Amino acid sequence: MKKTAAAFLLIAFMACKKNDDTPAEVIVNEDPATYKEIASLNLGGLSSAEITTFDPQTKRLFAVNNGTLNKIDVIDIANPAAISVIHSISLATYGGYVNSVDVSNGKLATAIEASNKQNPGKVVVFNTSTYAEEKVITVGALPDMVVYSPDGKYILTANEAEPDATYTNDPEGSVSIISVENNYSVTTVNFASFASQLAALTTKGFRVFGPGKDIVKDVEPEYITVSSDSKTAWVTLQENNAIAVIDLTTKAITKIFPLGFKDYNVAANAIDPSDREGGINFTPWKVYGTYMPDAITSTNYNGTTYLFTANEGDAREYTGFSEIKRVKDIALDATAFPAAATLKLDAQLGRLNITTTLGDTDNDGDFDALYSFGARSFSVWNGTTGDLVFDSKNELDVKAKELGVYDDNRSDDKGAEPEAITLGKVGTKTIAFVGMERVDAVAVYDVSNPTAPVFIKMFATGDAPEGVLFIPSSKSPISQSLVVVSSENDGVIKIYKADKL
Repeated sequence: MKKTAAAFLLIAFMACKKNDDTPAEVIVNEDPATYKEIASLNLGGLSSAEITTFDPQTKRLFAVNNGTLNKIDVIDIANPAAISVIHSISLATYGGYVNSVDVSNGKLATAIEASNKQNPGKVVVFNTSTYAEEKVITVGALPDMVVYSPDGKYILTANEAEPDATYTNDPEGSVSIISVENNYSVTTVNFASFASQLAALTTKGFRVFGPGKDIVKDVEPEYITVSSDSKTAWVTLQENNAIAVIDLTTKAITKIFPLGFKDYNVAANAIDPSDREGGINFTPWKVYGTYMPDAITSTNYNGTTYLFTANEGDAREYTGFSEIKRVKDIALDATAFPAAATLKLDAQLGRLNITTTLGDTDNDGDFDALYSFGARSFSVWNGTTGDLVFDSKNELDVKAKELGVYDDNRSDDKGAEPEAITLGKVGTKTIAFVGMERVDAVAVYDVSNPTAPVFIKMFATGDAPEGVLFIPSSKSPISQSLVVVSSENDGVIKIYKADKL
C-alpha cells in the first residue's frame, strides 16, 4: 500500500514538473485603442523603407531599402524607443530591386527581381546573426513577395511577372514553393491548368485582359498568406481580381476564387469620385469597384480560415497597353446613362479613372457599366469557399475624412487606397491593422469575430505606408506588442506601442 501511494506521489510530482516545464502562454492585457508612436527612424528618403520583418532571436528588424543602393538595413530594436541601423546587407550583386523579406528560425529570406525583371528572380537566404549567405535559389520572374510557412518548412514567393513597357515580353505568372528541409529545392507552379475554366471564371469577375489574353502570362501573383497548419496558401492575383488556393502538400494550385465587384450605388458604399468638386462628398454612384487586393492575411476562427484583404486596386498602364481612361473621355451608352453629359462633368464622374476592359457589355463601342480600380476597403473572405463575409464599405474613407487626413486629390482614383493589412493578438482580442497609402494612416479594427469587424481607431504614419508588421508580446523585446510601419515615400520606419490595461 505504501509503495502504491509513493508511486502515485511520484507520478503526480512528475506531472507537475512537466507542467512547470511548459508554462501557459502569458496574456499581456493591452488596449488596442491606445497605440501611439514611440520611435521613428529615417532610412534615407524615397524607397528607403518598404517592407520589414523581425527576428526575435537577435531583436533585429530587417528593412528593404531600394533608395540609393539595393540593400537590407538591419535595425536594433532591443530598446524599441531608441532604434538604430547597425548594419546593411548589400544585395546589388544579386540582381535588381529587393521586393520583400521574411524571417524564420534565424534565417532571413529576401526576394530579389532580376536586373531585367522579366527574367527569373532570386530568393537569397542569410543568417540573421552573422549576415552570411546561406543559399541562393532561382524562382519565377519578379518575385514581389516572400513568406515562410508558420512551421518554417517552406518559403513561398509570389512571382508577379509583369510585362516590359512595350508588352512584347510578358513572362509567366507563378508561385515558387521552396522546401527548406530539402536543401531549398524549389517547385514553381503556373496557372496553365485553369485555361479550360477561363470562361466560367470570367463570368464571376476573374480578369484576363492583356494582349493575347493568355492566362499563363496574364496572371500576376501579388501577395501570399499561409494557413496556421502550413498546409494551404492563398495568393492574391491583384490585376486579375482573384485569390488562388495552393495545396502545399501536393504543391499544386487547386482553386481560383474570382472576387466579383462592389456596387457603389448603395448608400453604405458611397464614394467621392472627383477631385474637382470643391470638397469631400461621399455619394452613391452608378459605378462598380473591382476589389483587386494587394496584401492578404488570415486567421482561423471556429475551425474556418478567414482571409483578410486590402483592396488597393492596380491598373495596367504600359506604353504597349493601357486600360485606364477617365469617364469624361469615353462614350456612355444612352440607355444605361441617360444623363451622360452631366455625369461626364469634372464635378461628377468625369474625373474618375475606370478600366476600358470591362463595361461594354454589348460590344458596340460605348460603355453600359463603369468599373473603377480597387474597392476603397478591406474585406474578409471564407478561405474554403471564397465567399465574401465582410467588407468595410466606405468606412476607411469616412473615418479618414473625420480625422482630417483624407486626400481629396486621390478621390478620382482609389481613395484612401488600402494597401497593407496584418493581424495580431492584443490581449485576448484579434486586431487588424490596415495601412492606407494615400492618407498616411493605419486603421485599427477588432476582428475577434472576423465576420463582424469593429472600428477602433486610426493613427498617423509616415508618407505612403507600404508595410505594416505586428510583433506579438511573446516575441517582443519588451514583452509588449509592437506595430512597425514602413513608409515608401519618406523612407521612415515608425514603431507604435499600446498601453497596458
